[in-house]
Amino acid sequence: MPAASSLKVVIVDDQQTMRSLVRTGLEQLGFKDFQEAGDGEAGLRCVLTQPPSLVISDYNMPKLDGLGLLRAIRSHEPIRSTAFIMLTGRADKELVQRAVQFGVNNYLVKPFTVAQLKGKIEAVFGALT
Repeated sequence: MPAASSLKVVIVDDQQTMRSLVRTGLEQLGFKDFQEAGDGEAGLRCVLTQPPSLVISDYNMPKLDGLGLLRAIRSHEPIRSTAFIMLTGRADKELVQRAVQFGVNNYLVKPFTVAQLKGKIEAVFGALT
């Protein structure tokens, strides 16, 4: 049972509004350590320079989409086991199946509630304290 405050999160989304919504939800759950990136390439740089406990990434972004970011993380040994939750505006079965093939830990469909966010994170880490 990790404490939310002990987990470092990288939020990757090309929409500032969505990054703010995720950050606000995480703050309500007790998270304190965040980094934000506006696209997959910037997100990958964040993960490589200061490896987080969790990446919450949008699927549809310029430069490097969420699947590309997931694949890059899973193919790089030092960060391979980083937890990854895919954020998507569509509950597309094919997208979810591809994300599962690449090793996604969970996915969250937009719009979402704080309770749904908590449930997806707890499905990966166990109950948050």
